[in-house]
Amino acid sequence: MRIHTLGLTLFVLGIVFGTHATSVPMGELRAQQNPPPVPAGDQPPITFKVEVNYVEIDASVTDQQGNFVRGLTKDDFEVLERGKPQSVSIVSLVDIPVEKFDPPLYKTKPVEPDVRSNSKEFNGRMFVLVLDDLNTSFTRTARVKLAAKEFIERYLGANDVAAIVQTGGAKATGQEFTSSRERLLRAVNNFMGQKERSATLGRIDEYYRSLGTGASGRPRDPNEEIRVYKARNTYTVLKNVADYMAGIRGRRKAVVFFSEGVDYDIYDPIANTYATDIRQYSQDAIAAATRANVSFYGVDPRGLSAFDDAAEIASIPNDPSLNLGLMALQRELQTSQDSLRVLSDETGGFAAVNSNDFAKGFERIIRDNSSYYVLGYYSDDSKRDGQFRPLTVRVKRPGLEVRARKGYNAAKGRPPAGTAAPAGIAASIALREALDSPVPVTGLGMRAFAAPMMGARPKASVLVVVELEGPAIKFKQDGPLFVNNVEVAILAMDEGGKVRDGAKDTAELKLRPDTHALVMKNGVRLTRRLELPPGNYQLRIGARESIGGLVGSVMYDLEVPDFSKTDLTMGGILLAAASAGRIPTANPDPDFKAILPGSPTAVREFPSGDQLTLAVDVYDNKVATPHKVEIRTSMTADDGGVVFSATDERRTEELKGVNGTYGHVTTIPLKGVAPGRYVLRVEAKSTVSNGGTAAREIELLVR
Repeated sequence: MRIHTLGLTLFVLGIVFGTHATSVPMGELRAQQNPPPVPAGDQPPITFKVEVNYVEIDASVTDQQGNFVRGLTKDDFEVLERGKPQSVSIVSLVDIPVEKFDPPLYKTKPVEPDVRSNSKEFNGRMFVLVLDDLNTSFTRTARVKLAAKEFIERYLGANDVAAIVQTGGAKATGQEFTSSRERLLRAVNNFMGQKERSATLGRIDEYYRSLGTGASGRPRDPNEEIRVYKARNTYTVLKNVADYMAGIRGRRKAVVFFSEGVDYDIYDPIANTYATDIRQYSQDAIAAATRANVSFYGVDPRGLSAFDDAAEIASIPNDPSLNLGLMALQRELQTSQDSLRVLSDETGGFAAVNSNDFAKGFERIIRDNSSYYVLGYYSDDSKRDGQFRPLTVRVKRPGLEVRARKGYNAAKGRPPAGTAAPAGIAASIALREALDSPVPVTGLGMRAFAAPMMGARPKASVLVVVELEGPAIKFKQDGPLFVNNVEVAILAMDEGGKVRDGAKDTAELKLRPDTHALVMKNGVRLTRRLELPPGNYQLRIGARESIGGLVGSVMYDLEVPDFSKTDLTMGGILLAAASAGRIPTANPDPDFKAILPGSPTAVREFPSGDQLTLAVDVYDNKVATPHKVEIRTSMTADDGGVVFSATDERRTEELKGVNGTYGHVTTIPLKGVAPGRYVLRVEAKSTVSNGGTAAREIELLVR
């Protein structure tokens, strides 16, 4: 099984887990490391699995007024491949709402969730935003950022996920699939165009440099090799993104391609040495997209200012045969925009060019990816010949129009072999597939949170808490005990897709009847520590119970601060609750035994009358000057009313002149707190000049 990450190329990572000491047993729950190896209708779930000869088609069906038509079944469709009818095995309606982000009433932005769960089936759109820095001028960097930010901020729904890739492939410029606007916008801010200067302008410069040297003929493009290299890389990135998304089934897959296009003329191989090569790279990208059922949507950030290169011409050569004037610039523009049109048209998308208003294009992209039918069948042609296979999709009902892709390119060569897990790692195939999925897998219900804290410098210690829902865990009876094994795996991947740490544990559940009843009602909790250097990560967390074979996974966006870099920093917020104490913990973290009344919990919904205990570490790195640090904890209702507030004043004398930690613990009674949504905020402020502030906040519900 393969784990994919996005970058200049989509490379394959094995599941690499770190080594840790054996977890601490607790009663009848035991966590163990590295166990022996373990051998048409409703809207379809997303799956991530490559199947040989399986063909999936997205079809939009409209009436004569252009309205989308619902209520069709498998019997209403006909699919022909090369004119031959195919046996359609699946026809499902995908009808995705656009869910709005819902910040508290007193805030303009939503609070970033500190807990991720798979309690709901993923019901959103999937986008990859490819920012083509290689073929975008530096002077238009701001326009690309504005356009991409507009798409993210105004058109992505709260139920959507998106990833960001730059064609230049720098490790720190991408973002894995996430629903976090903040992370997507941060990735966009890393964009910087690096397109070569216009070939026509370069030739004009060469012409004037060669005057008097006896040189004849049309001057060469001085940057041709670099231009070809960048064109090749851009098409390769698009191909690899499409290849990655080939394994995603059950959703339309869209690549929004922000680019000025490739301006190398691929239709004149006599005048352009590498035309045939670049044309082949373009066709390879299109073939991969049609094979994977991926649509490209080209967005030209130049808008109506696309012809502003003409302002750089100081003087046009007085030789019409050289063709080095405004017409040459116009042809470059046409060539670059045609490259966007071809990519888009051939893959079922469209190109937004020659417009300063991206709203209509973005709205259409959202419509295209919101309501459609998914048709699936197994082709009776198993040849891997790479040939184009035309498709025809019809609806038997009169008066309806179908829009679907016109065909696909068959796979070529031998099928790719899956990469086995490294020696000593016994994660099951099903669990590895769950970790591979770009969206949460919902079979085994789970929720998780991660809290970074200061560790052995320069790394931080990250506490990961995973809570599994009890009703989904199947048990078999072994005498008086109820038994099952649950394996939990965690991967921490940095911005470059590298696995920086990970773990795999197995909870051996051997429960007496009373404990079994408790687990079935409340679930079970596992904890794990990771050691990570400062940076941004995506945690991929998966679990599998062995008897029923149910699997679940979540993806968790994590920022690990550099706790030694700024004057005042804060670790992650830990919460314990009387109600959450009913969840048995397989391996409680001993560091919190004397601090919290129970294990930290991923629960964020509490009954009225419950009692919360909050713990957080504040790190002071400016102790040379004696001062105080005020730590304030507040809980604010949706309307802005403060229902709880407590202040803790600490002094540098406690640290005895050494940079250190203020451990802050406070109790929050929920007795008398009305049901509703609340924001729990902890803020630390130093009284010394420029001593800094630090804050964290989480959202919770009282029922």
